[in-house]
Amino acid sequence: MTDRGVLGGWRQSGGDVSLPGAHQTIAVNPLWPSWRKMLAFLGPGYLVAVGYMDPGNWATALAGGSKFGYLLLSVAVLSSLMAIILQSLSARLAVASRRDLAQACRDAYPKPVAAGLWVMAEIAIIATDLAEVIGTAIGLQLLFGLPLAWGIVITSLDVFVILMLQRLGFRAIEAFIVSILLVIAFCFAAQIILAKPELAGILGGFAPSTDIVTNPEMLYLALGILGATVMPHNLYLHSSIVQTRILGDTDAARRQSLTFATIDSTIALLFALVINASILILAAAAFHANGQTDVTELGDAHSLLEPLLGSSFAPILFAVALIGCGLNSTVTATLAGQIVMEGFLEIRLPPWMRRLITRLIAIVPAALTALWFGESGTAKLLILSQVVLSLQLPFAVIPLVIFTSQRAKMGALKAPLWLTLIASLIAGVIVILNTKLVFDFFFSA
Repeated sequence: MTDRGVLGGWRQSGGDVSLPGAHQTIAVNPLWPSWRKMLAFLGPGYLVAVGYMDPGNWATALAGGSKFGYLLLSVAVLSSLMAIILQSLSARLAVASRRDLAQACRDAYPKPVAAGLWVMAEIAIIATDLAEVIGTAIGLQLLFGLPLAWGIVITSLDVFVILMLQRLGFRAIEAFIVSILLVIAFCFAAQIILAKPELAGILGGFAPSTDIVTNPEMLYLALGILGATVMPHNLYLHSSIVQTRILGDTDAARRQSLTFATIDSTIALLFALVINASILILAAAAFHANGQTDVTELGDAHSLLEPLLGSSFAPILFAVALIGCGLNSTVTATLAGQIVMEGFLEIRLPPWMRRLITRLIAIVPAALTALWFGESGTAKLLILSQVVLSLQLPFAVIPLVIFTSQRAKMGALKAPLWLTLIASLIAGVIVILNTKLVFDFFFSA
């Protein structure tokens, strides 16, 4: 048992740490210069950034770029700023309370409430995994011509990747994630060079336009980009993996740790912004500029790239980037699943068992849909997974904002009033937008 009861305000103060094999395994010597401490803290943010590049984000960015060119780039920037603030609160919770969000919910709320939040978190992780299964299977189909059903089955083998990485240590996991992110970045950089986007159009797109509000169709896509900003599992994930570093016990040491952790996540999420903006820019330059304004499916985008850009490498790069996003998301979803189960229930399963259970729950409906309905069915299932995530979001965001605003729980690292107000506004906006998207999904004609 680990005593984390240095602060009051929690219903209980005991409990084992999540991810015990990685907890505080990366040393940070207090005598090191600041730059070296900062390097030691770099890593967790990139695991978080992976969640902002999932297939749901791809579909939204492709639709926005093909339909309206560069005009929605400003919305992508706003989305990233919102994400940066909420993820900084996750890091703050971890550093101040030595708890991840799952443990905090367990220690703050009555057991029935905590159990309900656990169920919601598990549903969110299953929905996340479903999107990864479909996205990776589509990538394998585009690159190798594999039937979707076979691609979905093959994704179950990624459990061996997870096992290997976890045995090598947490730094190996971070190195794997960063390496794949660099491959993804290279793929999009090459595609954008082939697409030859207009620099003036890109710069103009970063400036907010009144058309976003006055054009109903543009507003709907903007709401989609904003609404999919924060994924519930990322808040649980970040608040745990920050603790892979050895944090100091004094207020000064914790403040420094929080600064480094926030810088790490901010840099990583800005990198995610570059990737998401690249998808939108590619769609604007390759599709919108050539009169293809209704590209919403990943398969359609892939098939159009070669004739429009005049290069056989463009669709290959697109598929490789999509598979890379699927592999990365696999790692982070597995970790989030462990964190949620261990944090809420204090139940420890072997990583392979936890991964197998979660993946089977995702694979079965995805495989049956692919076999019965084909590509159109899996596309709809991908959209449905994003709707499910939208429904789960308030159950993670609202407790996080509440916890970090309370001095009894956070001590000297309680979020300042201005940050709490901004975070509350962001949480409210995201919840409202997601509610609208869910309503439209179920009730619009």
